[in-house]
Amino acid sequence: MSEHIELGTISSRGQVAIPSDMRKEMGLEEGTKILFFLEDDTLLIKKVSTQSWKQITEPLRIAKKKIEEKDVDKLVHEMRK
Repeated sequence: MSEHIELGTISSRGQVAIPSDMRKEMGLEEGTKILFFLEDDTLLIKKVSTQSWKQITEPLRIAKKKIEEKDVDKLVHEMRK
């Protein structure tokens, strides 16, 4: 999966559109479950698959640990797996 960075806007109803190329790459279709994780000013969105809850949330528990700036790139790549 290649790296994508896009800018979006929140609607008056609190909705955000996921760019179509990102939806296609991730296989996000109507009805696909996604997980939201909020910490401070960071919101992560993860596609939910048939994995167990523990497997799904493991990268989020890792991210919750205190990290240093030098570890951010490695953590992002781990979470993308």
